[in-house]
Amino acid sequence: MKKLYSYLVLLFSVSGAFAQLTISNGNHTLEISGGVSAYYNYRVLKTGEFEKNKDRFKLRDAELQLEGRIGNTWEYELQVDFADMAANNNNAQPDPENPGLADAYIKYKGLKFVEIQAGYGKLFYSRSSMVPFTFSTYWQRADLTRGDIFSQRDVGVTVMKDFWNQRINAYAGIYTGLGELSLNGDNDASGQPEYAARVDFSYPSRFRYREIDDRITPIPMFTVGINARYANKALPDGEVFPDNATGEYGLKVINGKRYVYGFDAAFQYLGFSAQFEMHQIKGMPQLANDPLLHNLTAAQTGGYFLAGGYVAQVNYFAKSLKTIVSARYEQLDLNDLVRGNSRRFSPAIAYQIDGFDAMIKFQYFNILKEETIDPFKWQEQYRLGIQLNFK
Repeated sequence: MKKLYSYLVLLFSVSGAFAQLTISNGNHTLEISGGVSAYYNYRVLKTGEFEKNKDRFKLRDAELQLEGRIGNTWEYELQVDFADMAANNNNAQPDPENPGLADAYIKYKGLKFVEIQAGYGKLFYSRSSMVPFTFSTYWQRADLTRGDIFSQRDVGVTVMKDFWNQRINAYAGIYTGLGELSLNGDNDASGQPEYAARVDFSYPSRFRYREIDDRITPIPMFTVGINARYANKALPDGEVFPDNATGEYGLKVINGKRYVYGFDAAFQYLGFSAQFEMHQIKGMPQLANDPLLHNLTAAQTGGYFLAGGYVAQVNYFAKSLKTIVSARYEQLDLNDLVRGNSRRFSPAIAYQIDGFDAMIKFQYFNILKEETIDPFKWQEQYRLGIQLNFK
């Protein structure tokens, strides 16, 4: 009995109220964590609008995360969100920012000079997309980066390498190209993949994928990154993409060539932090009558359209008050062939009950301007809730 007790003590290590559960036999280590978050949402409707179905309580996350290491050679991660799986089972349209399965991949580190990750997970494209939701003041990412303009996740293979003590990170990968719908198994009728790559540089030391300077960095820190992705998804005659593959705006996948370029930068110092990110899409539909060309002639369009925008955000962490204050401005042009763009301002505040593991978060949305091709029923929106992580 004493031997069994001693073995269990070695097997399980838990520390702190919200500690991560760790199971290890010496060579294989498994960490179990997760979290729950919920909020109340209220929208101020435009004059003449009466549909208030979005005024509701919502369970945003009910996650379980398994992270493992086998020696110094293998790593793996499985992250499941039961709240979104339940919504998908009720035939709700999948939310690209919150899919039921968030991660399911393995990483091989045995080659030493490069690491290889295979499976399903976040693409190494867009700094904002790579920041975990639980480390943000916000309940929702900017429209540009939340998954309807370009996918956040996909099935594929990524090679990665860091240099100069992780000050430089490089990633390149090949993926199915259907984003979150790649989990359905088949590719679209084109059978073509998507390619993505990213390089970022930090100084004077490595820069984590975080928005808030919770460590009150004593010296200024900077990071910049460039991203690119490409796909040629020209469909055979008569074929169409799977339902929901093109996203809310019809831009995630197009019938033709699609180039996406991005740049991002971040800064932090003494609790202050800021981020800037921009992306542009160049779409070249193979059909002259593609809806994305808006019935314009080839002489007017040149055979392509542009879309994209930028996001700017500033934050301050008042450590003594356990409070984070953020403000975000975003601009998005869904198609340069149609006049106008959308603009939003969104401040947020979070109170830390126990660091990022227990926070009360409030976010306000204000639509300053909207596109004629994407009108909304509301002008303002308020979201208040709580997140709890068991780590």
